Amino acid sequence: MSLTGFIKKQFIDILEWTESDDGTLAWRYPMRDNEIQNGASLTVRESQLALFVDEGQVADVFGPGRHRLSTATLPLLTNLRHWDKLFASPFKSDVYFFSTRLQLDRTWGTATPIVIRDAEFGAVRLRAYGIYAYRLSDPLRFHQKVSGTREHYGRDDLEGQLRNTLVAGLTTLFAESGIPFLDLAANQDALGQAMRERAAPMFAELGLELESLVVQNFSLPDELQKTLDQRISMGMLGDLQRYTQYQVASSIPDAARNEGGLAALGAGFGFGQMIGQSVGGATAPAAAAGADEIVATLEKLHALVGKGVLSQAEFDAKKEELLKKLG
Repeated sequence: MSLTGFIKKQFIDILEWTESDDGTLAWRYPMRDNEIQNGASLTVRESQLALFVDEGQVADVFGPGRHRLSTATLPLLTNLRHWDKLFASPFKSDVYFFSTRLQLDRTWGTATPIVIRDAEFGAVRLRAYGIYAYRLSDPLRFHQKVSGTREHYGRDDLEGQLRNTLVAGLTTLFAESGIPFLDLAANQDALGQAMRERAAPMFAELGLELESLVVQNFSLPDELQKTLDQRISMGMLGDLQRYTQYQVASSIPDAARNEGGLAALGAGFGFGQMIGQSVGGATAPAAAAGADEIVATLEKLHALVGKGVLSQAEFDAKKEELLKKLG
């Protein structure tokens, strides 16, 4: 090397990386023509790991702390180099820094609905979404399988792969769980845990650790949601029919004590029958007809009480028997 070339030669004394909040997962130290000075200082912060790569071979991994680079701290690199001068001269290797910070509030979701078989609704097209958090835990595996020799590798470069990994097993997971669609919301925590356990090994293959996963919502496509809303509304109308029948049945004892009350109550059953026909289908008219017969019987019995043929106690006993038939 000429004197001019030697003077221009630059030696690195301190290697460090100050992270910015831009989602960087891996960053290669800009070496250019520089060489690392023997005895240089390597600073690795608490949220980082550093990796030395020499001629394509991973040499050493450094955890958090301040390290003096020498044969004592770079045994693998020294062995790869086979230096005769006991590491007395400067050297040049690629140095990669990795962020091990927790990557929070990452979102996942089904790009298209997934089809599950539900015991109550049959085949259902379902959407789901939520959040997850992960961190880089194995820089060697991540370097070999994901980031490679790139100068910069960010979390956005990885986002699509991770989302697809999480969603890939959803259909099978729902099928194995056997949870009805209407009960999914009550089991979100359990399903989130099951998803995390299923996806964790796939994250580990990339050198990542899946820390948490949360299912925030399940939903149906708009047209199916409208159908479900209609079904819920019909269920509410069914409850209205039963409520109307209960109200009419409850009023019979008072009506029996008042002259003309049972006749008015019969008109009430006519209204109940109208409600039953509109919301209860073919079974409602039959139920209303049975109620009319009971009202007619009570009228006759009440008339016999007035004539002294039946005692009040006998009427009350028969009335209780007839009311039981109303259910």
